Amino acid sequence: MTVLTSTYRLQFRGDVTFDRATELVPYLKDLGISHVYASPIFAAKKGSTHGYDVTDANEIDPVLGGRERFDAFCTALQHAKLGLILDIVPNHMAASVENPWWRDVLQRGSGSAYASHFDIDWRRKLTLPLLGRPFEESLATADFHLRYEPTDGGIYLVYFDDLLPLSIESVERLTADIGTDAERLRAFSNDAAAMRELLAEQHWQLLHWKDAAENLSYRRFFEVAGLVGMRVEDTRVFNDTHRLIVELVRAGQVQGLRIDHIDGLADPKSYLQHLRQAVGPDTFIVVEKILARSETLPADWPVSGTTGYEFIAAMADLFVNEEGLRKLDAAYRSVSAEDADFAAGLRKAKLLMVERNFAGEMRRLTRLACLIFPDFDAGEISLALRELLVAFPVYRTYGYRGAASSNDAAVIESACENARSRLPAIDVLDALGRLLKGEVSAAVALEFRARFQQLSGPIMAKAVEDTLFYRYNRLIALNEVGGEPHVPPGSLAAFHQFMTDRFRWQPRGLSGTSTHDTKRGEDARARLYSLTQDPDAWIAGAERWRNMNSPFRSSLADGTAPEPNIEWMLYQALAGIWPQDIEGADWNVQQERFCAYVLKGIREAKLRTDWMNENPTYEHAVQAFAAALFSKDNREFIRDFDRTLRPFMEFGFRNSLSQLLIKLTAPGIPDIYQGTESLDFSLVDPDNRRPVDHLWADTRVAHSPASDAASLKQHILRKVLHYRNRHPLLFLEGKYVPLETSGPRASNLVAFARVHEREMAVTIVPRLVGMPSSDFWKDTAVVMPREFKGPLYDLLTDRPVSADSLLAAQLFADHPVALFVGDR
Repeated sequence: MTVLTSTYRLQFRGDVTFDRATELVPYLKDLGISHVYASPIFAAKKGSTHGYDVTDANEIDPVLGGRERFDAFCTALQHAKLGLILDIVPNHMAASVENPWWRDVLQRGSGSAYASHFDIDWRRKLTLPLLGRPFEESLATADFHLRYEPTDGGIYLVYFDDLLPLSIESVERLTADIGTDAERLRAFSNDAAAMRELLAEQHWQLLHWKDAAENLSYRRFFEVAGLVGMRVEDTRVFNDTHRLIVELVRAGQVQGLRIDHIDGLADPKSYLQHLRQAVGPDTFIVVEKILARSETLPADWPVSGTTGYEFIAAMADLFVNEEGLRKLDAAYRSVSAEDADFAAGLRKAKLLMVERNFAGEMRRLTRLACLIFPDFDAGEISLALRELLVAFPVYRTYGYRGAASSNDAAVIESACENARSRLPAIDVLDALGRLLKGEVSAAVALEFRARFQQLSGPIMAKAVEDTLFYRYNRLIALNEVGGEPHVPPGSLAAFHQFMTDRFRWQPRGLSGTSTHDTKRGEDARARLYSLTQDPDAWIAGAERWRNMNSPFRSSLADGTAPEPNIEWMLYQALAGIWPQDIEGADWNVQQERFCAYVLKGIREAKLRTDWMNENPTYEHAVQAFAAALFSKDNREFIRDFDRTLRPFMEFGFRNSLSQLLIKLTAPGIPDIYQGTESLDFSLVDPDNRRPVDHLWADTRVAHSPASDAASLKQHILRKVLHYRNRHPLLFLEGKYVPLETSGPRASNLVAFARVHEREMAVTIVPRLVGMPSSDFWKDTAVVMPREFKGPLYDLLTDRPVSADSLLAAQLFADHPVALFVGDR
């Protein structure tokens, strides 16, 4: 087994098959990667672009090459002495007839052998929100018809592209009454009364898709009705869904697992203990988990750490200028005062989730609470639940059985305290608090706690990441998964404390800066941080651009499109993807990417349009405005935008390299998302999941740094990754030591050492540096402790360095960042 020192995330699907990935192995080996980190590879829905809609957890997807080509890929990795980490999905599967378990449930209902595999409320029919309009309208217009499938002898209901199996009993009756002749089935299909009666006999009930939020009989993944929750807390379900995963680990083909959406499980701790027992103590396990700033992973989870969202938030603390952010805040408030109120915006977004998007889940919780507390009024219980969920400060608490931990109890008490002021009666709230802390014994108390814990996370995620982060646009670089954009950036001391704590709590967690779920690529984010370094220039530019582009705005019945808040966001988003060379840029591709992002952004904001209730007039107007920003008839704007952005591009490039070197040397396992060894100016998914052309075009990369930014980034990455491979314990177990800086620009330096026995590595990077003059770094230096006086050399230039004289002007003479290594 290889020692895990870095990961490289590959997004399988599309053009990325096992054969294509095998071709990449020499390149990844040359880059210095120790482990490939694969997106889900198990059988998924036809046409899946991500693999999280699993249809068979015990089959490797034939679309990717199946087991044979997977084995060949593993052999190539083993020959190169590289390992493999798999992204697995225990929380949900595809609610699709392509899923044989789901198909069996549709045919047999609660009598299916798999009825308890899925998290279904069997006190009612299984609801299927597949219809494009209400059921009676679909029935009246003959949207349904029957089809006989000779391959399995079944009769299916056909609804456009959906094929639904009828119950075993219905098939037997239809076959006996009318046979399987196509004409007779068609005649039956055209009889609305007969079809209504037939459909009423099924184990399932068809719904309009918009009714899913209020009338779903199964737990879904967030708001995605096409993904049904799994009951992996049941040992039989765990075994059935993890059979192949465990086999691959025990066969030595897989060395690590990434657990998708751990917060969706009823009992994460027990699940992880079960998984650890199944795969053994040496298997690397990380969980996808969003941590608040003051939150840590439960100490009793048998994992190495998280996938690293909190690491991104720490980078924002370093590269956002607090005074510059205050200026942007003032300007933003003058543009859209209502949207600039983060606290009010958070409450509105959470209320929208509680009252509309998760209304069905809320009603179920209320019913459970009414059973536990029959003396309380149902309306008061519902109101208290609403305020408690709105006040919840973290994604969720834990504790399936027994009393809540002291940390979780403190979270629950804090949420109750914040909810009290909005409630006329607090007795109900206090009772719910005791229930969540495990102090109430009732037959359904266990179910209530699990349901609440499984709901608070989706409400937080959808309210913050997928609503508020598209409304609160002060500085969109901070609107990142796991981010808290309203919190002022921390100090250097706070950054060092974060890394010290990270070394203590999860030294082998992943350190990510781009993922398939981040809102924008790492270099786009690094560039946008720099708007705080010269906010006056950006604010003045935004005002000019509003005037220049005023002819492209539309006056609609419900207001101007785009409104000032959205236009403020558009210029930032555009800055994040603006090309280095505007003459050589493919403007058609840029425009297409940008307009797709804009449409997603305004729908996610849920202000004047959204996924549930589209507003085509508004959408077309905003997209037309976005397209006009690329128009040849808008050259004045393009030239002015490019000229204004040039300094920010330079600032952003320095931020990118500083961020990269910190990721490679700070506590944690550096995770490289596919393609980010080059510059990554991607937008939110699906843009950040598009094919990485340069990987397939030419995997031969020069070993010496070139003048262009992408080559320098890759040079640093390769040099440090190879050094990590040669000195794994230095970075896996080496103590994190903050280093003192001195001189007039001391606050513009970040310096720390990693120390293990006699080995040492010293990282020094700039922060918040504008366009430095020749004497910018005058007399600014890193102060090395006396015990660190051993011989050093600069890893990036292979030159010797004196630890007695670490002057910043000399450190950055050849490279924008520095890494010194040696013995002490």
